[in-house]
Amino acid sequence: MVKKKPRNSNAPIDLASADSESYLDYSKHRSCWRHMVAHLQAQKKRMTKHEIEEIKEIFEFTTPCFSNTFPHHERSKRRINCKNIIVRKEKKKLDTAAFEWYFRNLWKSFSDDKKSSFGYLDCLWFSFYLKTSSREKVLNWIKKKRIFSRKYVFVPIVCWNHWSLLILCHFGESLESKIRAPCMLLLDSLQMANPKRLEPNIRKFVFDIYKEEGRPESKQLISKIPLLVPKVPQQRNGEECGNFVLYFINLFMDGAPENFSVSEGYPYFMKKNWFGPEALEHFFRKLDSIPKPDL
Repeated sequence: MVKKKPRNSNAPIDLASADSESYLDYSKHRSCWRHMVAHLQAQKKRMTKHEIEEIKEIFEFTTPCFSNTFPHHERSKRRINCKNIIVRKEKKKLDTAAFEWYFRNLWKSFSDDKKSSFGYLDCLWFSFYLKTSSREKVLNWIKKKRIFSRKYVFVPIVCWNHWSLLILCHFGESLESKIRAPCMLLLDSLQMANPKRLEPNIRKFVFDIYKEEGRPESKQLISKIPLLVPKVPQQRNGEECGNFVLYFINLFMDGAPENFSVSEGYPYFMKKNWFGPEALEHFFRKLDSIPKPDL
């Protein structure tokens, strides 16, 4: 068993590096930003007021604290079926650490030949990009992913305590191509939450990616890249959004065409009845059968 090196309690907190110990600790400790601070203080980590404010700034958007948001009621005196407790535990909303673990196992299940057409970004990068203090670092991480050499790139988004999936399609192609022009697909299992509210941030995100890569396309051309929001199957409760994003990725990788034209509509398989709840349940039973580490 490999022993973890003891943490230097006086070492500064590094939130700007995806490889740092602090980043990894936070990515596994997903409750709310207040709990992250308490978690570090319980480990006798000395923190300045500035460091606490930095944690709040970065994580308050993706992991807000709801402790005083909802009304509290007395515990029901009715008997509770233990079977229902187990089901409820299995259905809880995925945090970013669990999502990443599921995604990496899903990614491994595809052949190298299939994966060569796809790329993906860490599920926290979009949220980090929205913070001015970490934007430059995020763009540098994305540049190393060489997304312009991929046909499709998955960008999981977690904002306002909700998961959705952005897919960048054919970004290596000419913006003026009539056959395989770049476009973006935004898949959201909660259409009533208005997925288009993310559009201004997505467009700024995409423009900065082009700029960081030193691409020759003008801002005017980049702004014309279509952002499409297909009608996909919808979640049945407030906890399934992360599950749906993983299943969207699984099905898209399995059935994505070599290319498709925006003028012809969405990929042929992407419809409101794309899949049913039984297929989603089967997918997650399969993932749950894989032994998990302690997240």
